[in-house]
Amino acid sequence: MSLLSPSRRLRETPFSAGVKAAGVKAYTVYNHMLLPTVFDDVERDYHHLKNHVQVWDVSVERQVELIGPDASRLMQLLTPRDLTKMQDDQCYYVPIVDQKGRMLNDPVAIKHSETRWWISIADSDLLLWAKGLAIGAGFDVEVFEPDVAPLGVQGPKAGQLMERVFGPEVHDIRFFRHKRLPFGESSFIVARSGYSKQGGFEIYVEDRNLAMPLWDALFAAGPDLTVRAGCPNLIERIEGGLLSYGNDMSMENTPLECGLDKFCNAPESVNFIGKAALKAEAEAGPKRKIRAVAIDGDPVSATTTAWPLNSGETVVGQITSAAWSPDFQTNVAIAMVDAGFWEAGTSLTADTPEGQRTATVQAGFWK
Repeated sequence: MSLLSPSRRLRETPFSAGVKAAGVKAYTVYNHMLLPTVFDDVERDYHHLKNHVQVWDVSVERQVELIGPDASRLMQLLTPRDLTKMQDDQCYYVPIVDQKGRMLNDPVAIKHSETRWWISIADSDLLLWAKGLAIGAGFDVEVFEPDVAPLGVQGPKAGQLMERVFGPEVHDIRFFRHKRLPFGESSFIVARSGYSKQGGFEIYVEDRNLAMPLWDALFAAGPDLTVRAGCPNLIERIEGGLLSYGNDMSMENTPLECGLDKFCNAPESVNFIGKAALKAEAEAGPKRKIRAVAIDGDPVSATTTAWPLNSGETVVGQITSAAWSPDFQTNVAIAMVDAGFWEAGTSLTADTPEGQRTATVQAGFWK
């Protein structure tokens, strides 16, 4: 068994003591930090998430803070999504692209005001891109990583647990909105969001000294709700079509290829990096697209590398994430499929570790 060697480059989180005590079995490295991936096993974690409530250490969702008179100008320059009508309590899922329209990240932008934003990033060094743009454009804005550690509360009982710790005001927070709520002598930004389809919240902890008191308070409030530590679940995210940057998409892909067309809606009057490239691609049509795919047969191994997707002898795409779904009794998968082969019902073959399997393009994700 190989182990990770700890160093200052590989950071623990303010919740690491709680994660270890909860019996974490595996991690991955994400934004130079440790992200839990398994507590019991992937399938049992999946069933628990769908039926109860879990507390997730997602401190790896690092924040890039923009603060200053030009903060909103920089935020809009980063993304093709129209931010002009975004309100100060909203969170937006925003593709961020380079000058060729290629995906650099797919974070959630959290607006505090016209002069202050957080960008809650996926796994990439977006901080350096934002800093470079700000300096190159001569914007009056500071760009830095604040000491903020998000904690997720996910699952169908998340609202009940959150009410016990933060009060009934949590139910006033609408989807992808946020509100500052008191906790002891302090307060946290609480958003109705999270990396699952089961519903829940993310709490943005700005004082690491309050991290474990919050963790402990959530667990103390929920024994009867069967609360336990959890993490983003491979099976559940594939069923729901939640894409993973670096797995299902990368700098080789555009938002149009990733099914993010509706988030590329900035009006003609708004300038953003990659505008001309995305306009040209929209007119010509993307060459490939993300699709849900069902793979026949017994459970397949977890995807650690992309699996070729074939039509006859021709490679026409790749499986990027796959897992056996206990609820849907099939292997569920996310794939990038070439034009001409992505229509629902198209039968292809996937080169899995267990051999070639029939793979059928689906009309949508399972959820």
